[in-house]
Amino acid sequence: MSKTLIKQVKEEFKKTFSANPLLIFSPGRINIIGEHTDYNGGFVFPAAVDKGIAAAIQKSDTGSCTAIAMDLDSTIEFELDKLKPSKEGNWENYVFGVVAEIQNRNKIIGDFNIIFKGNIPGGAGMSSSAALENSVVFGLNELFKLGLSKTEMILISQKAEHNYVGVKCGIMDQYASMFGIKDNALLLDCRTIESKPYKIDFKDHQLMLINTNVKHSLSDSAYNDRRSACESIAELLNIETLREASEGDLEKIIDKVTPENYQKALYVIQEIDRTQKAAKAIEENDLETLGALIYGSHNGLQHQYKVSCDELDFLVNQAKKNKNVLGARMMGGGFGGCTINLIKKDEAKNFAKSASKAYKNKFDKDCSVYFVELSNGTHLVK
Repeated sequence: MSKTLIKQVKEEFKKTFSANPLLIFSPGRINIIGEHTDYNGGFVFPAAVDKGIAAAIQKSDTGSCTAIAMDLDSTIEFELDKLKPSKEGNWENYVFGVVAEIQNRNKIIGDFNIIFKGNIPGGAGMSSSAALENSVVFGLNELFKLGLSKTEMILISQKAEHNYVGVKCGIMDQYASMFGIKDNALLLDCRTIESKPYKIDFKDHQLMLINTNVKHSLSDSAYNDRRSACESIAELLNIETLREASEGDLEKIIDKVTPENYQKALYVIQEIDRTQKAAKAIEENDLETLGALIYGSHNGLQHQYKVSCDELDFLVNQAKKNKNVLGARMMGGGFGGCTINLIKKDEAKNFAKSASKAYKNKFDKDCSVYFVELSNGTHLVK
């Protein structure tokens, strides 16, 4: 958690509203393995990180609400009984969506002011959106004593994304951001919304992120397309989600689906299996197997699910050429964002330098390297 961020939003709030706010920190997340499996009822393996969103929130007595995004230098005023989505892509939809979903549960909230600022790299696939949603719902729950459980809060955040932002996301991002445990990754069963923490100590290896600094525009629509392809195949199989399907089940309907959609469903079934194997590998401290599973995940995302891009594939290929990297893959929704790399600690800086140089030569743009610590989930800052 960044003390500087907290201090900045607190001071800005006091200056703007002449009041002492409640302070919340809500983290972004990484995901070791298990991509696009959450909305298919499968397993994912995320962890909250020490980068996130700091929010300052307090009641308002002006008859309206004000939300300020410090990073964007953007302010919006709104009334609670006149909420409707702004145009697509506007940041305030994350705030409006959470408020609307709380109201849909017949919870009463009053006017409030909120200021937030983040240090999650933009477009990195570390889920700044879930961090923002969670900071809003957590703050309002505290402020107006709504009595919501953490599980209810993440479902509100998820619904906000579905109904106001227009992305039919699964539950992983909101869950990891809310329930994160310091130094642990969470093997989350997205069917039961229950998780098992795994202490992460890779001894002489560590996780490293490399951000492509690109975000290709088809990401949201492609995400929704893939979700609906998975849902239609599950329907054909007469099951609730692809979590219940085996490769054998899929074989039986091969002539009823397009080859592309067959591969997408096959990827999901295989990735759910890889994620459970990864948990076992971590338990047994078998980093070679974990690395191979991570590479397998990228291969499926690239060739079967088709959500990668040239920049991500290039960085994964750079990793494959380096014997100190045990595994690498794209992380997040796809079409840009970060690769996550499992690398020898004492070689991380060298690899970061050589991969960055090769990337610059190839694409004439810079990538960015991040080292993150695994942190606690959304919480009040005293």
